[in-house]
Order: sequence, then C-alpha cells, then structure tokens
Amino acid sequence: MGGYFSGGGYGMLYRKFGLTADNVIDARIIDVNGRILDRESMGEDLFWAIRRGSGGSFGVVIAWKINLVQVPSIVPVFRVRRTLEQNATMLVHRWQYLADKIDNNLLISVILNTVNSSEEGNRTVQATFPTLFLGRTDELLSLIQKNFPELGLVKADCIEMSWIESTLLVSGFPNGSSLDVLLDRTPPSRPALKGKSDYVKEPISEIGLERLWRRFFEEEGEAGR
Repeated sequence: MGGYFSGGGYGMLYRKFGLTADNVIDARIIDVNGRILDRESMGEDLFWAIRRGSGGSFGVVIAWKINLVQVPSIVPVFRVRRTLEQNATMLVHRWQYLADKIDNNLLISVILNTVNSSEEGNRTVQATFPTLFLGRTDELLSLIQKNFPELGLVKADCIEMSWIESTLLVSGFPNGSSLDVLLDRTPPSRPALKGKSDYVKEPISEIGLERLWRRFFEEEGEAGR
C-alpha cells in the first residue's frame, strides 16, 4: 500500500473523495540523517512530496495515517465494450464532455485497445468503459440514460457487488474472482514498455480520434515486423 500512497493513489473513488494522497493525514519517515519525522517536523513541502513523488525518493516511510471514507455496502458496476463498428469513435468523443461533469458518485472511465474485428482478418479499436457508482442500480441507469444515452446501457450490463469485489472487476479480473488475488504479492506479467503522456486540455474531435486509431494500427504493424 505504501507504494500506492506515495504515487498519488489513483482509484475509482477519486471523483467523490479525491486521490488516496489527499486522504493521507500524517506519515513517519526516516530521512538521510536517520531522524524520524512526522508531518509537523518534516514540513508541508516534504509531506506533499512523499505522497506524490514516491516516498522512497526522500527517505524511508515507516508509517502512514490515513482518513477512511464510507462507501455503500453494495455498489453497481459495469464494463461496457464498444468497437469502431459499434460507434466507439462517437462514444469516446461524447465521453470527453461528460466524464468530469456527471454526478460525483459516478466514475466512468475509458480504456482503448485493438482487438480482432468481426470482419475476418481485420483489426479494430475497442473502447471499454469501466464504471463504478456509489448508489443504487436504478439511479445509475437513470443517470446514464439522461447524460450518456448513446452508450445504450441496460440493466443486464450492471452487476451489484461489494465495493472490494468491484475493485477486481474494474481492474479487469473476471466477475466472481476470489478476493485472495489481493493477497498475491506476485506482480502480473506485463510486457516492458516506455510511455509518455500529457493532460488533454481540450476534447479531441472525432477526426482527431480517427487519426489516433490509425496510429494504433501503424504501431501494431511495426511491432509485428
């Protein structure tokens, strides 16, 4: 958990409660001189840094004090997938205008990747919308139908579960996965990569998204050569 705290702590609750870093209220760190410092003695600049710039860069964090938040015992979640043939371009474009303005109890994100198309031998882009709502399923359906009807969400898409179970589903684990995976200290196998990102300050147009899809296919083709 310490690595999660010191990296900012992005999660599915940040629209309602902020980042995990925002909920760290104190910490104890051993600095380069061997002193044990708490928030008061280390100062606000260092306290800010260990919650966002990796605590290990500034000393050894030996304790965190965090603010706990209350969530419903049961929450509805969904992971709706749409390909380019299912109007993914329009949906991603529309998502940009509502994701940060819709009810704070709702976090609807988007993941983009390439998959096999329904047309044999072709590849397409798939948009997945992992979503968590801190409320009831009927409220979630009403919100989506009012603000994002283009998604075509139906009740059958929504799954009710405990919040801790929802963390597995939105992370890509199959529905019904055992909570024991949270105790597995072995990191999942992932290919090595180097990435660079920046904040998008203006919504990307549909034409811009279509150009982005072409880059997906170009890079996929280069990787296959």
